[in-house]
Amino acid sequence: MKKLTALLAAVALLATTAQASAQCYNQRQFEAEQGLRIHSELMVISLTCMKMPMGAGMYQKYQAFTNKNKSLITGYEADMISYFRDNGHDAPEKQFHTLRTNLANQISQHAIKMSTSNFCQHFGSRIDSALGMDQAKLRQWASQPWPNSPTSRPVCGQVAQR
Repeated sequence: MKKLTALLAAVALLATTAQASAQCYNQRQFEAEQGLRIHSELMVISLTCMKMPMGAGMYQKYQAFTNKNKSLITGYEADMISYFRDNGHDAPEKQFHTLRTNLANQISQHAIKMSTSNFCQHFGSRIDSALGMDQAKLRQWASQPWPNSPTSRPVCGQVAQR
């Protein structure tokens, strides 16, 4: 009877741990979402600002950033699809695309709230900054919490970002 009780307690603990991990990210998953947020933000900035006087060549710079960091971005995408798959989502790729859309929509909301010129003046330099980073620096940037743009899930073991 004691063995059965211990076994049931262990199963309950594993179930609770699995459920908790589905509601939070490990550090790599956190970095992946933030890295994809950066990539999505740069895309929105380039598309929004490319027709502004200071935006000449901005979309080409975004494309150069994407090409330069293709392996890192592809890794982030794979990390997020794996997260969704490992946590029981029926369509992990669809969940991933929903995440990417939500990230782009968040920065688009900033553009809508600001005038285009103010948005581009405020955010436009990020493309040059990001393009000038090596992957180690980019990963460091992606590993930082953004208080005004929290990830969709907190890091496991940490208080949710709000």
